[in-house]
Amino acid sequence: MAGHWAAAAAGHVELGETVPQAAAREAREELGITGIALEFLTTMHRRGGDVPVEQRVDFFFTARTWSGEPRIVESVKALDLGWFDLAALPDPMVPHEAHVLGLLASGSVPPLVDFGF
Repeated sequence: MAGHWAAAAAGHVELGETVPQAAAREAREELGITGIALEFLTTMHRRGGDVPVEQRVDFFFTARTWSGEPRIVESVKALDLGWFDLAALPDPMVPHEAHVLGLLASGSVPPLVDFGF
């Protein structure tokens, strides 16, 4: 989302991939890291704006270990990369990602989250 900070890597599941495999591939393609140990966090059903058919299902994972130093691999898609405390996130953020990070900061992330309804 142009002009917004986003929470690490994101993308689409490719044919033949599981969701965790897709998340690991996106981390490799966008951040240059491998060997990522993913932990499932939540699933989000969201709606975009006022367009009722614009709906998505997102899967959020956390990662505490990986190999390599995270860096911007796709420079046409990202301008900067940084580490931020959950209590001091940059502004503006992608709204649905900011919502999940706010839940994470509160210590209570349900397994299913709705956004934009």
